[in-house]
Amino acid sequence: MAVKVFSSQFVGLKADVIDVEVDLTNGLHSFSLVGLPDKAVEESKDRVCAAIKNSGFISPKTRNQKVVVSLAPAELKKEGPVFDLSIAMAYLLASKQIFFEPEGKIFLGELALDGKIRPIKGVLSLVKNAKSLGFEEIFLPKANAKEAALIDGIKIFACEKLEDITNHFDKENPVVLERQPKTEIDFDNFQSEILFDFSDIKGQETAKRGLEIAAAGGHNVMMSGPAGTGKTMLAKAFASILPPLSFEEILETTSIHSVAGALDGDFVLQRPFRSPHHTSSYVALVGGGVYPKPGEITLSHRGVLFLDEFPEFERRVIESLRQPLEEGFVNVSRAKGSVTFPARFIMICAMNPCPCGNYGSKKKDCVCPQGALIRYQRKISGPIVDRVDLWVEVPQVDHQKLSDEKIVSEPSDNIRKRVIKAREIQKKRFAGENKTKKSKRKGEFEAGVMTNSEMGVKELKKFAQLSEKVKDILNSAAGKLDLSARAYHRVIKLSRTIADLDGAENIEENHILEALQYRPK
Repeated sequence: MAVKVFSSQFVGLKADVIDVEVDLTNGLHSFSLVGLPDKAVEESKDRVCAAIKNSGFISPKTRNQKVVVSLAPAELKKEGPVFDLSIAMAYLLASKQIFFEPEGKIFLGELALDGKIRPIKGVLSLVKNAKSLGFEEIFLPKANAKEAALIDGIKIFACEKLEDITNHFDKENPVVLERQPKTEIDFDNFQSEILFDFSDIKGQETAKRGLEIAAAGGHNVMMSGPAGTGKTMLAKAFASILPPLSFEEILETTSIHSVAGALDGDFVLQRPFRSPHHTSSYVALVGGGVYPKPGEITLSHRGVLFLDEFPEFERRVIESLRQPLEEGFVNVSRAKGSVTFPARFIMICAMNPCPCGNYGSKKKDCVCPQGALIRYQRKISGPIVDRVDLWVEVPQVDHQKLSDEKIVSEPSDNIRKRVIKAREIQKKRFAGENKTKKSKRKGEFEAGVMTNSEMGVKELKKFAQLSEKVKDILNSAAGKLDLSARAYHRVIKLSRTIADLDGAENIEENHILEALQYRPK
């Protein structure tokens, strides 16, 4: 008799429902698993047999029968231990040791040898997909229950061991599992982890202003200055002025981190801050592998990607940033599959003016040979320069200023309030546009235009109109600075953000002039 239950797995960030079919035939004992399983899935045969035996049922290995387990669709590679629970339930149903209606139910989880159910990755994506396909119930590990219960409209049953589920379906003496209550996020009492506050940093007012603008409009920043001037500290303090995640953004980021196995806790409640080392490989940053997995730029989605010692990254790694910076996603293609990963992040880069860090310093001499200086600067290509909105100088701070207790810098909370106010203006501005574009989105992670930095040419024409006087100023500066079309538009986007921070309806002269100051000289 052949039976079918349902499970699920993710490919990239998308989830697919997998049919788990079991057929039993009398004869010499054999246990085969088909459907393109990887090593972890193939080994599930032994885990399932031991878990069934230790849960008080008759193991497949103790019977003279041929057991065939098929994971369909057959052409899709099956990875990981997520199918253990579904295989066990399908066998128990096929061997008539338990009875239940499998329709509308999904089983997820890795089985320990004693029958306990271990947590798995990517639960949020799996549950979202199951709900969209009309499934009503999901049985999964207790450790994944809170994450799964972020999704409303589907019954979540948390299980500690296989026996919990079999008792749930016991017709004579059922021990019914309680439905996991919907996970509610307490935004009011949430305390974000802040490494540095802007009040901790003496001086660098220009850099702080630049970072405030970047936070308000989602713009990319390049900080340049000698070693020890506080570039890294400023970047880490940047997290303290970012607006909180919305519920939709929490679902996005949690789903991504869950799939990548980088989820620290039940869900992501604050904007990601990723800081990969400059020796990181192309795959580590972009994502990839035989079966593509998300990299650092996707893990920083809706947050910050901080690249310290930017020119020290491999040239290939730096150039790989072109597509995500421009389009907000990255396509990773391999022989066995192609995956699109979301990548809407604020990039903050820090660099020294030269390898020794003293070029342009009034107090120290640069010891770099001319050739080394040229090679260092050439690592950042023109297309990358065009994609950075703000170029900020971070000079040496006077020692007396560092020790002066009378100097009090503005705290992050004050700056954050201005950033949130500017973001609210942008949210209202683009709300109507996003509704009309809903049908054209590239996937579940595409939420339309959310910040000024994401505006296209059409949005610029509609929301960033310039007066004739302002146009003249911009065109004159663009000619002197030799701005490309992309850089030209980025200046307008930046000036739109500066105007939002001022609460101005239109872009004025001072807004465009300040935006032009942040172009590389």
